[in-house]
Amino acid sequence: MNINLGTGYRGRAAGFTLIELMIVVAIIGIIAAIAYPSYVDNVRQTRRATAQADLMELAQWMERQYSADFSYLEGGNQPVLPFTQSPRNGTAFYNLSLNGVATANAFSVQAVPTGDQVNDDCGTLRLAQTGAKTSTSGVDCW
Repeated sequence: MNINLGTGYRGRAAGFTLIELMIVVAIIGIIAAIAYPSYVDNVRQTRRATAQADLMELAQWMERQYSADFSYLEGGNQPVLPFTQSPRNGTAFYNLSLNGVATANAFSVQAVPTGDQVNDDCGTLRLAQTGAKTSTSGVDCW
């Protein structure tokens, strides 16, 4: 009894077809299109939170100045902030400064977005000596 298995039967080659690969690429593309904007938004929120913390620290610095001299001014002059960018090291995503001029009894510090952060929905963040927290967009970003 001779059985010849070599003729008449051809097995399917192992691997993926082009259609299967295109489906996988399409699925990855759809997932990336959904996930990437969410990722970018979370990065901007993190940068904004860092700037808010830096504004709070600057406000505390101004309050220490007031506690020492009973004035937000330094010897009658505008105070010089100890740092002017957020984050303090590396690429700046916010420029920190006084909003207008400080007086003996009032001040407002602000964080102006720069770089990619200008696309953030909140715009410029502000913090006054009264504790009032605002943004130029009108959206509640604090």
